[in-house]
Amino acid sequence: MHCKQTVVAITLLLGLLAGVSNAQEITVAAASDLQFVMADLAGRFQKETGKTVKLTFGSSGNFFQQIQNGAPFDVFFSANLDYTKKLEDGGLTEPGTLYQYATGKIVIWVPADSKLDLNAGLAGLASPAVKKIAIANPQHAPYGQAAVAALKKEGVYDKVADRFVLGENISQTASFVVSGAADVGIVALSLAVAPTMKDKGRYVEIPAGDYPAIEQACVVLKSSKEKETAKAFVNYIKTPAAAELFKAYGFEVGGK
Repeated sequence: MHCKQTVVAITLLLGLLAGVSNAQEITVAAASDLQFVMADLAGRFQKETGKTVKLTFGSSGNFFQQIQNGAPFDVFFSANLDYTKKLEDGGLTEPGTLYQYATGKIVIWVPADSKLDLNAGLAGLASPAVKKIAIANPQHAPYGQAAVAALKKEGVYDKVADRFVLGENISQTASFVVSGAADVGIVALSLAVAPTMKDKGRYVEIPAGDYPAIEQACVVLKSSKEKETAKAFVNYIKTPAAAELFKAYGFEVGGK
C-alpha cells in the first residue's frame, strides 16, 4: 500500500517539476537570417534569466503558414513585417507585442577564391562565367523577394533568371555557395559577416535603394502557453545591448 502511495507521490512530483521546467522554456520560430545573432541573444538571455530559448530557423513565409495552422511556437521573429501584421490582424498574436526589431540588408556573396569582380555589382552576375546564382525562394522568403527586386531594378533579372538555384531559406541559399552548388549568392549581410562565414567568402552590399526595405518584426503568439517568458524575451530584444548586437551582425536598428 505504502509502495503504491509512494509511486503516486513521485509521479505527482515529477509532473510538478515538469511543469516548472516547461515554464522556463519558450520555442522561437526565427527567420534564417537571424541564425547567428539569435543564438547569441538567446544564450545571453538564458545566462541572465535562467530561462531557455529553443530556436527553430526557417523561411518567414513557411513559418507564417505553420502558425496559421496551429504550430506550437511562443514567439515569431519574421524577416518580413507584413507576416507579423497579418497574424495580428487575424487575432493570432498577443495584443501589443508586435515589435519591429531591425532592418535587413542583402549582399552579393562569393567564395573567397572566386574570380568574380564584385565591383561590377549586380550587373556582373550577367557574365557568362557565372553559371549558377543562389537566391532564397521568393515565394516565401523575404530575402529572395528583395533579391528579385534588386535584379529587376538593375535590369539584369531577365538575363540571369534561368541560372537561379533556389534555397528554402536564406541560410540554405548561403550554403549553396559554400558547397559550390552555386557560383555566387544574394544573401543576408547578417550571414556574410557571421564568425563562421566571414572567412569563407567576400561580399559587396547591394544599394538599399535597389529593393524595398526588409523590415523585420517579432510578435508573441496568442497560443503560447508561456506568455510571460515570451514577453520577457521580446522585452530583452528591445534593450540597447540587443540593439548593439543586431548592428554588429549587419542589421540596421532604429534607423527610421
